Amino acid sequence: MTTYRIEEDCLGQIKVKADKYWKSQTQRSLENFKIGQELMPKSLIHSFAILKEACAKANLHFNKISEKQCEAIVKVCQNIEDGQYLDQFPLHVWQTGSGTQTNMNANEVISMLGNEYAKENILHPNDTVNASQSSNDTFPAALHIMVAKKINEELLPRLDQMIAQIKKLEEENEGIIKI
Repeated sequence: MTTYRIEEDCLGQIKVKADKYWKSQTQRSLENFKIGQELMPKSLIHSFAILKEACAKANLHFNKISEKQCEAIVKVCQNIEDGQYLDQFPLHVWQTGSGTQTNMNANEVISMLGNEYAKENILHPNDTVNASQSSNDTFPAALHIMVAKKINEELLPRLDQMIAQIKKLEEENEGIIKI
């Protein structure tokens, strides 16, 4: 039997499966944007974790959050970067324009896991995890991080392999007249 918990926001109450680490905004997105099957790429989720970790460190530096809050956010983000909890990011690529749902999904999951890590309720998805951030900035920043990682980890090594193969062919075919 599936068990649920009740989450509440400005739109009212909503049921969320008890074993999920997301909250109302993610659940509302799942229910209201049943379009397509394509999920947000895992590489984008990793990039959001890198971004949220960096933002937490900046927010600590500027006294927007406490050391304990920063520690909890960083710990969870590093776990996500390591591939944990990826099943907690169920949203489809088909969303509103600025990526708000994905940003809030990240904030909700990080806050729930961070509170579990801290063993107390010290993180709020919007007030602490998302402090001083906007989806208009976080989504493009996460995309840039994802692209930079893909270029460095996938494209450049493959280009090096291709260059090495071409050099090998060049050596093997030295002396052959080519038109």
